[in-house]
Amino acid sequence: MQRFDSSATDGSPRHVRSWRRQRAARVVGMTLVGALALGTASAATLYQDLLSKFNAMDVTGLVIGGQPSPPADPSDPFKDRAVNLLVMGTDLRDEANAAIAGEGEGMRSDTTMLVHISADRRWIEVVSIPRDSTVRIPACNVPDGGLSRPQTGRFNSAFSIGGGTQEDLAHAAACTITAVQDLTGVTVTNHAVVKMNGIVDVVNAIGGVRMCLPEPMVQTEGGNLRLDAGDQVLHGELAIAYLRARKGHGMGLELGSDLARIERQQAFISATMRQILSAETLADPGKMYGLVSAALSALSADPQLADPQALVGLGWSLRGLGSADVVMTQLPVVPDPGDPENRVVWGDGADEIWQRLADDTPPPGHEAAVTVPAGGGEQPPGTTTEPGSGGQDTSGGVGQGGAGQGTTEPAAPAPEPSPSREVLLDGVCA
Repeated sequence: MQRFDSSATDGSPRHVRSWRRQRAARVVGMTLVGALALGTASAATLYQDLLSKFNAMDVTGLVIGGQPSPPADPSDPFKDRAVNLLVMGTDLRDEANAAIAGEGEGMRSDTTMLVHISADRRWIEVVSIPRDSTVRIPACNVPDGGLSRPQTGRFNSAFSIGGGTQEDLAHAAACTITAVQDLTGVTVTNHAVVKMNGIVDVVNAIGGVRMCLPEPMVQTEGGNLRLDAGDQVLHGELAIAYLRARKGHGMGLELGSDLARIERQQAFISATMRQILSAETLADPGKMYGLVSAALSALSADPQLADPQALVGLGWSLRGLGSADVVMTQLPVVPDPGDPENRVVWGDGADEIWQRLADDTPPPGHEAAVTVPAGGGEQPPGTTTEPGSGGQDTSGGVGQGGAGQGTTEPAAPAPEPSPSREVLLDGVCA
């Protein structure tokens, strides 16, 4: 498991970094909510422009197995609920994607991540599911109205099984959700499908993603990617080539495995988040609007995620998160005895990860708690009140809470220098 913290990279005080994190949520929130509330021509135009980017894809009735419980407040479907968002990348070769990755038959999921957002919005845990995992794929609804047969195969084949010869995206997503729920016991509450060409626009919207490669990277099969060691800025199609590369030299390409590629993809996600949370991005309204617009255009998502007001509510609830609270978890795997060169099976510890997500339990490193004053008031920077401490302010003052008078919340990260190379994924700049 890797953790990263871009909130401390510039040495700025905690309250400044907190302001920046909150501003990211406010940019999205005020853009949409402002359009709704003001009703001016310009605001309405802005709102309608963003609304037109949403592509809702309802799989209700197509998923077999667990169904998320209905929200207590339909007007705010994410309120007080843990979110299990299944993000599916696809290598469907329609015209736009074929221009990037070349012609190809069929539709398969390329990268699949289960993103768990805690109910108290204190952490996010991201688990990548290797596409070459040998798994038991359950029966799925298919476009002709029938059911596929249960079968054992690569995990990413669930997407093509569900899509059928019609290559129906909703059925493909539903079959992948059905398989994930059956395999993990985690109920998927929301989903999104991302096409390759969508990533191009997102990356370009933030001016490319900066990475620092410890060695040259040369792709020898399936493309002509060549990157020198050192500081690199990966723009749209170059970023796609980096994310898709599997065989070559450098950055794990020698292994030719999906597992090494997952590590590179997680490093790219880490670097992207550090850049989005940087002052360079957050202080640029045009860049932020372009990022939001590109992200919405890249997704085919469930109706809740495609509802601007609900999405704003979810984004606002995450305003207190720093990038250190986003945990990238690697699924433990071992070679598949039946095909050790090309496939893997989930190893010891996988069930513990899935159970943790199902139970909304913090990942290792996020169990620490402090007591805040009753009534939910915020503490001054530097104040730490432990249960039973009588509300002593460790910064030298006297707090207001007493033993048993507060609520328990995870501790806020203290200011620290940029993470050392030992705790960053290969390719992420310090």
